[in-house]
Amino acid sequence: MGMTDPISDMLTRIRNAQAVRKDYVDIPMSRIKMRIAQILQEEGYVMAVNELPSETIQKSFRILLKYHAGRAVIEEVKRSSKPGRRVYVGWDEIPRVYQGLGISILSTNKGLLSNRHARKMGVGGELICTVF
Repeated sequence: MGMTDPISDMLTRIRNAQAVRKDYVDIPMSRIKMRIAQILQEEGYVMAVNELPSETIQKSFRILLKYHAGRAVIEEVKRSSKPGRRVYVGWDEIPRVYQGLGISILSTNKGLLSNRHARKMGVGGELICTVF
């Protein structure tokens, strides 16, 4: 049985790694997952994202997780759009996550953007996930 939702898999890996206080988590490479990780870094939810040198066919990258006062910075990460049920929003309906304390990540025609950037650029798209 193949993996049907690699993005959900990535979010679950992050959740699980933080639950057991890991310093980092390795994720199989894909452009979209790499971009999600970069947005998490830009928004201050993870420390760093590094591509791993590849000895095998399957490339991967490493996310250095971030903790503050002993607690994971990412309290909650939820997949919004799923392969069976896509969620699309116009730029004016992009949800505010916890009154702006959290972010949502959208797939737009300008690429993957955080809700802040998408609003600024006036583009909507598929709501990938929310992070708080």
